[in-house]
Amino acid sequence: MEPNPSTILTGFLGAGKTTLLNRILHEEHGLRIAVIENEFGQENIDNEILVRDTGEQIVEMNNGCICCTVRGDLIVALNSLAQKRAAGEIAFDRVVIETTGLANPGPVAQTFFVDEEVGANYMLDAVVTVVDARHAMMQLDQHEEAQRQVGFADKILLSKTDLVDAAAIEQLKTRLQRINPRAPIATSDFGRAPISDVLDLRGFNLNDKLEIDPDFLRADEHDHDHDHDHEHGEHCGHDHPHGEACSHQDHHHSHHTDDIAAFVFKSERAFDPERLDQFLGSMVQVFGPQMLRYKGVLSMLGADRKVVFQGVHQIMGSDLGAKWLEDEVRASKMVFIGKNLPKDVFIGGLEQCLV
Repeated sequence: MEPNPSTILTGFLGAGKTTLLNRILHEEHGLRIAVIENEFGQENIDNEILVRDTGEQIVEMNNGCICCTVRGDLIVALNSLAQKRAAGEIAFDRVVIETTGLANPGPVAQTFFVDEEVGANYMLDAVVTVVDARHAMMQLDQHEEAQRQVGFADKILLSKTDLVDAAAIEQLKTRLQRINPRAPIATSDFGRAPISDVLDLRGFNLNDKLEIDPDFLRADEHDHDHDHDHEHGEHCGHDHPHGEACSHQDHHHSHHTDDIAAFVFKSERAFDPERLDQFLGSMVQVFGPQMLRYKGVLSMLGADRKVVFQGVHQIMGSDLGAKWLEDEVRASKMVFIGKNLPKDVFIGGLEQCLV
């Protein structure tokens, strides 16, 4: 049986995740979706809103969807659903996991890579983050969880855009793209978003069909000349570990400084596979908890195919991509999204891995 495509739906408190889910659960889309409310032991309010029945752990909807409340180990819950499906007790062909508003999506994403049974039955399709356009700037300022949710996203859905003007939306989009330049941004006002903006995004797949959108580098390229690091001192309003720099953003774009940000590495020189493997392994060992998402298409010495790699925290994987075309420029493109990552250490180290 083919692994079930699975989506992690995240977003800060009040962003509109449940409104979006409620529409998906009741829409006639022809898909059988298992929605998992990942509550981590908390009192489950969303389940009452979604299905108005707290007496069952698994509730079947009229349109073929099911809603499952999980208060505990997500691995156990996913495997239990897979076993029930195999036994013919329930039927579903997609999974959506809604995290709590204060959750870090990282451990949820890692679930799909640390358990063999989960890996055999499920494929992580994408992390979709709902962002409250009315309150996001304040939430990003005050809550690291909000930054992490944006940093992990493969797709960002803006909600409550009717409550702010066009200038505020553009300012927010600029900030979101600085934190995560690889996630496309769409809208989900009142839960209205095409099902194609939530499911089957292929944001996490590693296979020969995966490519990185060449436009995903645009945010970094536009701001490259403006980025600068400075030693931690009296002009920096954030606390950092001793010796780390605070990266200030282009003030033409925003006066906000986010601990979570992205940077890009590009080169037309090929990588030495052994040196690159050793370097990335050491970086993951040291900075893994700070590395939210990283992804790239690589040119390797002597290889006629692209190498696609990506990771979440300490979990990193790679796969062979498409063949390089004869007239194609062989170049590597990598993006790293993380918390206070030492950009100069990464860039310098990657350059040392080039042939």
